[in-house]
Amino acid sequence: MDIKIELEESVAYLKEKGIGEVDVAIVLGTGLGGLVQHIEVHQEWSYSRIPHLPVATVEFHFGKLIYGKLGGKWVLAWQGRFHYYEGYTMEQVVKPIRISRLLGAKVLLISNAAGSLNRDMKKGSLMCLEDHINLLPENPLRGANLDFLGPRFPDMCKPYDASLSAKLFAIARQHEISLYTGTYVSVAGPQLETRAEYRYLRLIGADAVGMSTVPEVIAAAHMGMPCAAVSVLTDECNPENLAPFDVNEVLAVAESAEPSLTTLFSQLIKELEF
Repeated sequence: MDIKIELEESVAYLKEKGIGEVDVAIVLGTGLGGLVQHIEVHQEWSYSRIPHLPVATVEFHFGKLIYGKLGGKWVLAWQGRFHYYEGYTMEQVVKPIRISRLLGAKVLLISNAAGSLNRDMKKGSLMCLEDHINLLPENPLRGANLDFLGPRFPDMCKPYDASLSAKLFAIARQHEISLYTGTYVSVAGPQLETRAEYRYLRLIGADAVGMSTVPEVIAAAHMGMPCAAVSVLTDECNPENLAPFDVNEVLAVAESAEPSLTTLFSQLIKELEF
């Protein structure tokens, strides 16, 4: 089916089910779904109920869309994301971002879990994305341009909105939250990197590595939607002292960092003016 028709049918369904004004879209990554507990929920849907939306297959991603109020703003919270490594097309991966924009979202906030490549950024820290490196083998804009969404050649000189990031740092200082800034590199996964690959990623300028976020940011830039993103650094990718990956430890670290991330996003949304 035509992508435009699919998006229109998804948006029409959600409007019919009660979604009205939308101010902010939020993508909640691995182990970071607790923000929804602070939302005054008006409606919620399993992804399986929304036309043309994939179903998240990662067991620790909830696969639920929440619509409600947070900090006096109408928010759409995507509790669980789609990854390229799950076998989805890039068009499917970014469909929540496009649906959010077509529903009227003015700002996109993204969270993810990532591995720290920077020895100064320890496990459990938060990193505000300043820039990214895309090492994924596909791109959500490949193919005929979707003119109704944006231009053929969207600019990416500032993929992360400086004013939104500045607000996050001000909030972090106010609440004594340690927040770093750095460059995120997105890889295909799902396997973790070898020691040589970690060395390579450091060499090309990455501070953290993950398997998401960049396609969503590209889609947002294509549509002219300002965004900010924060990584929870759940493990330390030191090639000279590399421990085997433990998903339970990653989830535990993400859970411990969740209150700080919730404060950052909640306060930012409260301070936004439209």
